[in-house]
Amino acid sequence: MAVHTPVYDASAVKVLEGLDPVRKRPGMYTSTATPNHILQEVIDNAADECLSGHANRVKVTLHADGSVSVDDNGRGIPVGIHPEKGRPAIEVVFSTLHAGGKFEGSTYGFSGGLHGVGVSVTNALSKRLEAVVRRDEGQWRIAFENGDLAEPLSQDPVKLPRRTTGTTVRFWPDPQYFDAPAFHRPSLERLLRTKAVLLPGLRASLDVEAADGLGVVAETREWFYEAGLRDYLADLVGDRETACPIYVGGRFYDPETNGGEFSEGEGADWALTWVTEGTGLGESFVNLIPTVHEGTHVNGLRTAVCDALRAFAEHHDMLPRNVKIAPDDVWNRACFLLSARLKEPQFQGQTKERLSSRDAAKLVSLMFRDRFDLWLNEHVEHGKAIAEIAIRIAADRQRQGKKVEKRQQGALATLPGKLADCKEKNPVMTELFLVEGDSAGGSAKQARDRDTQAILPLRGKILNTWEASTAEVLACEATHNIIVSLGVDPHGPGDRPDLSTLRYGKVIIMTDADVDGAHIRSLLTGFFVRHLPKLVENGHLFVAEAPLYRLDVPPHGKHKTRRTVYCLDDLELTVARDKALAEGANPDQLKVQRFKGLGEMNPDQLFETAMNPDTRRVLPLFIEPGQEEETRERFHRCLAKKEAAARREWIEREGNLAEVDL
Repeated sequence: MAVHTPVYDASAVKVLEGLDPVRKRPGMYTSTATPNHILQEVIDNAADECLSGHANRVKVTLHADGSVSVDDNGRGIPVGIHPEKGRPAIEVVFSTLHAGGKFEGSTYGFSGGLHGVGVSVTNALSKRLEAVVRRDEGQWRIAFENGDLAEPLSQDPVKLPRRTTGTTVRFWPDPQYFDAPAFHRPSLERLLRTKAVLLPGLRASLDVEAADGLGVVAETREWFYEAGLRDYLADLVGDRETACPIYVGGRFYDPETNGGEFSEGEGADWALTWVTEGTGLGESFVNLIPTVHEGTHVNGLRTAVCDALRAFAEHHDMLPRNVKIAPDDVWNRACFLLSARLKEPQFQGQTKERLSSRDAAKLVSLMFRDRFDLWLNEHVEHGKAIAEIAIRIAADRQRQGKKVEKRQQGALATLPGKLADCKEKNPVMTELFLVEGDSAGGSAKQARDRDTQAILPLRGKILNTWEASTAEVLACEATHNIIVSLGVDPHGPGDRPDLSTLRYGKVIIMTDADVDGAHIRSLLTGFFVRHLPKLVENGHLFVAEAPLYRLDVPPHGKHKTRRTVYCLDDLELTVARDKALAEGANPDQLKVQRFKGLGEMNPDQLFETAMNPDTRRVLPLFIEPGQEEETRERFHRCLAKKEAAARREWIEREGNLAEVDL
């Protein structure tokens, strides 16, 4: 029987216009678990008005008909005709991707919305959206249905007082795009509370209408924090015993006194304390955006706290002999809040859950370190109480490490010759880098922290182990070396292996940023999912994102020295280059280097971009609860030899979703 093959010619190339890309692949633009994130986009816009000093109120109402409205008293979205589009600016904002007022620093000095994507995504995924704007002594209305203009912009026949300004956005989420169509109230309440915490003076409120549909408010909650971070952290800590009072501070960059490395006004606010028992807790934010997976700003705070407390303990002769304080020892019981303010933050993904801006670590550390040094020396008893907690944890860790070393003495003698091991033996502190190529492995060995980082170079592509037996895996040199280095036997998803012999707490796959590197990452990930699944399940597996480009920026404007910016991909390179040009850099002096592989990078470059915990980009690999079977089916489709036909069909059907650098 003849098989019909579609003709692949120019007519097969489809262009998605307007908001169609969002409706086609909503998961690429927002979280589709609930409509909370498309609501957060609207709230963030209102909060940005507050952050810029133009508003002090954000009110959210959950209406009985399933819609939600956000009202603020900011400046109001512009309603004039856009000079390039020839349409009202508010219409452009809601119906055009990558349109907004936050690309230029003159309008918003600092903001959480950076891509001009947020509210247009909200509009695209709503059955209806209505906006009312109050500005210039007038009131305007506009409405959309399914992302398309339904009611053009019109002005109400009323004259408002000059100071009556603001925006109200009401929308009805389209349930077909979300797993659960209802808003998750606890998350919404937490978001509004954090906005009030991070902006002292902001009054955030939530009204919930009664189910009778008459518009009667049945419940109201309001958040207003005069003391901001201090009060919020006290709420989070609760009645747990602490070693010191909450230390609250903040500092923002001044080019006149600090030089010209960062932008004026960048910096951070913080609140810190330590609990005497149990584990610590913390929350972090960038320009009011919650970064639930933390990022480089928290890394900078963590490093500065450790360095300051270590210096304090040494100055007061508190360290026992042979005890060395590590960052995790200090951070184990820390309770913190960190609110960073950055001009051009870079996040991992549209949902902005993790900050990846490398400069943020240095900025936060610079702003925090000397202030914390001063606080420790002004409050010596509190400083000693914190240091004693860290010293006790460090001593326990080193004792545990000695037990592990004794238990593994027989295995230590049989470790692979290519493995450059680390000194630390406690797996809580150690990392194993699986590095593509001997050349990159050599650079990684020179760059590493010999105390906690081990390197295992891998030559070429490893065996596709998805359908291989345990005997075949152990017979392959590369996978055998990985297993022996880790100290954990191969096992299946239903097995209960002995993980007490695990020698490294983090296993980090580090490959080139090209197609071959992606293939090797896939093979290694399949190896762990198939033969070491408990390491994946317990959060031990990670992938380092090495940069593809290096941009050298000459001195210009407030930047008195040459800067190096590492970019993960073409988009980041474009953003970095445009930023440098906007600041006045000479375009002829901008130099771009494209790394063909990790082996081309100098040890210091490799360390800064892929190995330094403060500045690297390392992504955890994990399987969502309840997705285990589906994940294994996907791996089977990608790696099983018998699935070649199904794999080809899948690539032809969905290959357009991949961004491939050929």
